Amino acid sequence: MASPPTLRVSRPPRRRAPAAVATVALLTSLAACGGGGPKDQDGGASAGAGKKDTRLTVLAAASLTDVFEEAGEAYEKEHPGVEVDFSFAGSQELAAQVRQGAPADALVTADTRTMDGLAAETGEPTLIARNRLVIAVEKGNPKKVESLEDLTDDQLKVVLAAEEVPVGRYGKQILDARKLAVRPVSQEVSVRAVLSKVELGEADAGLVYRTDAATVPDKVDAVDIPDAQNAVASYPAAVLNGSEHARDAGEFVEWLSSDRARELLRKAGFQQP
Repeated sequence: MASPPTLRVSRPPRRRAPAAVATVALLTSLAACGGGGPKDQDGGASAGAGKKDTRLTVLAAASLTDVFEEAGEAYEKEHPGVEVDFSFAGSQELAAQVRQGAPADALVTADTRTMDGLAAETGEPTLIARNRLVIAVEKGNPKKVESLEDLTDDQLKVVLAAEEVPVGRYGKQILDARKLAVRPVSQEVSVRAVLSKVELGEADAGLVYRTDAATVPDKVDAVDIPDAQNAVASYPAAVLNGSEHARDAGEFVEWLSSDRARELLRKAGFQQP
């Protein structure tokens, strides 16, 4: 069966990985043609003569979409000459891309299980954030959903992520722990797909991360799940062994644990690792 398509956000993305790959190929070609240009004292091309930026391609979990768009801009301001392109999807889809040899420099997943399964493809992971689940409901909560138990109501249209998706696995974990049988009307390929179903009125409720519900507060309400009944999602980041910019990728991964990055993650609702 073909892998599900990469998640596409509704608003225009600031950059996409395929464009980055094409740009790198073009710049490489131009650099090859201009190899005889003037050199500076360090043996490299002089300023303005064939100089090109480093463009990093980062595969990132769908739940990081909004905060990473902002983090990418902040990183670029702090690191002139480096540009960051993101490709967002469910962590299981990102893992499939890595195994298929997709050109990329770093990976950030929404669970340690997916990252651990790619140990042969990555450097040592760094935990950058944590998250928790909430029940996303239509604005105003017209169905009066108040707890996980309410999701067992057959009259309620509940949507969940597929079990191979981290948020789907976390959801199954907390439902199974309370022996709750929920019959979803659909199982989606990413947390953003679940959120979209609720946002568009195609579902009454769905299990998503707290941070995802917070991105559309005018369209979706979040019903809290008590910590004792909840699951903690962990977000590891790592450099991919196949990266052509390993040093720059390593600096980006390290920056994700900096005060500035943690501030952005905290403001977006993520918890500290």
